[in-house]
Amino acid sequence: MAQQLNNSVARAFAILRLLGRGRPRITVAEVSRELEINAITAHRFLKTLEAEGALVQMSKGSYRLGYALVDLGDRAHDEDRLGQLLQPALDAFTAEMHEASMATIYQAGMVVCIARATPPRSLSVDIRIGDRLEAYCTAHGKLWLAHLGPRERARYFETVRLDALTDHTITRRRDLESELDVVRQRGYAYNLGEREDGITALAVPVRTRGGRMVAGLSVFGPTSRIDRAELDQGLDRLRRAADAAALLLHGRAVG
Repeated sequence: MAQQLNNSVARAFAILRLLGRGRPRITVAEVSRELEINAITAHRFLKTLEAEGALVQMSKGSYRLGYALVDLGDRAHDEDRLGQLLQPALDAFTAEMHEASMATIYQAGMVVCIARATPPRSLSVDIRIGDRLEAYCTAHGKLWLAHLGPRERARYFETVRLDALTDHTITRRRDLESELDVVRQRGYAYNLGEREDGITALAVPVRTRGGRMVAGLSVFGPTSRIDRAELDQGLDRLRRAADAAALLLHGRAVG
């Protein structure tokens, strides 16, 4: 039997999705036209969403997104809950690859481990949940920096010191920014012994349906076991793990 859905709830979300970057406001007439509903129904939906704090009326018949949605987003993005949701994807990936994996978020110029999975073999690096890692010299960090907006990235470079942690650490801003551009284009980032000698990693993003990066996933381990070629061979599997993670977060595949 086909599942019965509530059309009113679906329509309310359709209205909210009309708003976004490049479209800060929406009118009754636009909702009526684009969703093919009459003006009275459109007005009723907009007023209901306003009463719930999802929309704010800017002028008569014109609305913007309200900050009730920010509160809900913060709850969904709570690092403990996010880590718990991502854990099954990491466990499945590590069971398949027999290598360590972890998930991160970005906070105040650092990447924070929110979940990890370890194989039944010795590790030469011990990353724990809650550990904070430098952004400029880690695969996760470079991935997050590549996805920052220009202003936020500029603020990061104004406050960080690009200290050489190993002989492979990128310490020139111009060189790092060039690499971040490449990371943004190809959609994944490497750490080839840049934070710790002998440790390599590959990280990919987990995205929302709107394309915003919400978490990073990586595989990591000793260079003696995981060289650049091994990382490249694991890229498709890691991307599938990111797709599985997005499915866990959103309940259905992200296009």
